[in-house]
Amino acid sequence: MTVLVRDFLPGDADDWVRVRRAALPFMVTTPEQVLSDLANSPPDRRFRLLVAEEDGELIGTAQVGISHESTEPGQGFCNPYVLPGRTGRGAGSLLVRTAEEHLTAAGARAVYTWVLDEPANRAFAEKRGYAPRRQAHFSRLDLANATLPPLPELPAGVELRTGADFEDDPRPLFEADAEATADEPSDVTVEFSDYEDWLAMTWRAPGLDHELTSVVVADGKVAAFSAAQTDGRTRYWSGMTGTVRAFRGRGLAKLAKNDSLHRSRAAGYTDAYTGNDAGNAPMLAINRWFGYEICATEVRHVRELG
Repeated sequence: MTVLVRDFLPGDADDWVRVRRAALPFMVTTPEQVLSDLANSPPDRRFRLLVAEEDGELIGTAQVGISHESTEPGQGFCNPYVLPGRTGRGAGSLLVRTAEEHLTAAGARAVYTWVLDEPANRAFAEKRGYAPRRQAHFSRLDLANATLPPLPELPAGVELRTGADFEDDPRPLFEADAEATADEPSDVTVEFSDYEDWLAMTWRAPGLDHELTSVVVADGKVAAFSAAQTDGRTRYWSGMTGTVRAFRGRGLAKLAKNDSLHRSRAAGYTDAYTGNDAGNAPMLAINRWFGYEICATEVRHVRELG
């Protein structure tokens, strides 16, 4: 059996998704989204998709690049996944080695990676010099059978809209996303500053459903939002739920997410997933209120280069 690593080709998209769904079933992805991510990544992200093959069969994947939105330069990332049942054959090691060589050449000072909180996965990372940092949880809601809270009567000056209402001018959503993301707990500080990059990577992403994305407008301004990412079939992912600083503490993020969940279920989606930093107590509490249950935990690891 021979394992090799090479760059992703467009014809690999279906197999990429097959591997990713098997290794990380909590994430929602599609072949169209994989191709879009690669095509629209800005040059300074130095983005690569790597695949591992065993005798011609794709058994592993990795996303590799520089966190170009980080406020600290030189922060690289590598997220490798190997098909369950095909681990221990060298695919993961080859993916990591190839990724580290690429990132070193690109000037990365450190490599961050997400590792499922399971003994074999953590041992793999630590054996290669990666030290554990923050935890994050995946949560699932049985959307088809959940008892969603009823939508409340809207306070004066508050209205619910959808992402589709902003298609002519999505800049207010960009500004809200940038502010909410900057305040998320993380060991890599992120700052959205490039509107055109956000349009290409986020707003026009194939997986973002504008109709199912809910936006709360208060006093004529975007106050909160809940972005809906879907596979176009049954699976729904809360891409980002946030409130701008001036409107926090009023339950508006909960309102946005509740509205999006109600409308997504009516559209036929049956499984809702989300991910949250373990230190994001407010969002974890909101998810528990909806009935989400933690289904897996990841630990972010880092290795210093040089």
